[in-house]
Amino acid sequence: MRARNMTGDRLTPQAEPGGHLVGRRPAPPAGPLATAGPAPRLPSRGYAVEVPAGALRLAGALEVPVGARAMAVLTTGSGRHRREMSAALRRAGLGTLVLELLHPAESAVGHNAFDIVLLARRLGAACDWLHGETGLPVGCAATGTRAAAALEAAAGHDTVRAVVCLSGRPELARPSSLDRVPVPVLLVTGGRGTRLLGRNRLAADWLRCPHRVVEIPDAADPVFSGDAACRVLALATGWLTGHLGGGTTAPAPPAPRTWT
Repeated sequence: MRARNMTGDRLTPQAEPGGHLVGRRPAPPAGPLATAGPAPRLPSRGYAVEVPAGALRLAGALEVPVGARAMAVLTTGSGRHRREMSAALRRAGLGTLVLELLHPAESAVGHNAFDIVLLARRLGAACDWLHGETGLPVGCAATGTRAAAALEAAAGHDTVRAVVCLSGRPELARPSSLDRVPVPVLLVTGGRGTRLLGRNRLAADWLRCPHRVVEIPDAADPVFSGDAACRVLALATGWLTGHLGGGTTAPAPPAPRTWT
């Protein structure tokens, strides 16, 4: 495996078995991370990585800020939304792995986006890898059908410690999996997307873990809806930092409607 940091520098020699980055690494950072359990095995700058998922390698962008106390895997939205959420989480003290669960050729086949078991298997493998590399707790944030995959992964992988579903399709996860999710789950949807809201509430009915369904008023798809997107970022950041033990928790957004 080869990796480059976000400034274009290539990491020196190859990867060891299992996809771990090897070669010259920066010294472990000083501060909270140095005393919070095992030192991370990954650099503190941003890198393009290839994450092992069975026989495949998934493309990802990894950033571990100095002092990070938790990690978040993002399989969300468009490039712009991913960048904004990744930046918000890093400001709050979390590291991020922005991950593509499908190769470009697979994405061209429409039904692959609905293969929840496949997506969940890859996402779970990525969370296992990330936890093994950093020694830090891992959470997931996902949109669309990948929200169902995140819940399936949480049901089957104890490395997943919290889940955020944003304008997602969590009801596509198997009821038997939803029933077994052991970690806190946040489901965010728009108040004008009544069908999507109903689907999120349906999934919530199967969850036995601590969870919230949050409706953002006056937005059909709050992930991509201007001011509503800012509320979504605050909600997601607050949930992940609060449940993963990360950095500063983001301020709460203005009173969205919630169900518990």
